[in-house]
Amino acid sequence: MDPINIVVWLIVGAIAGWLASIVMGTNRSQGLLADIVVGIIGGFLGGWLLDVLGVGGAVTGLNIGSILTAFIGAVVLLALLRLIRGTARV
Repeated sequence: MDPINIVVWLIVGAIAGWLASIVMGTNRSQGLLADIVVGIIGGFLGGWLLDVLGVGGAVTGLNIGSILTAFIGAVVLLALLRLIRGTARV
């Protein structure tokens, strides 16, 4: 993987993780590094979930589709973490 791809993954991860943290209400408790990690893991999770659903959802670069895929995965990841920790809000 060349350095440009790594930078693109970091940017997509940061944007998707930040947006997901706003939606899930964890924005104040996690910083930039956590946003990036959540977004990158969300990219893998979102790609897998959308592929299973038959929609297709590859993270293919710095574009809206990739950010949306990573965002969906990041929201699912944060929801699962909230469920596991037992901090779900009703």
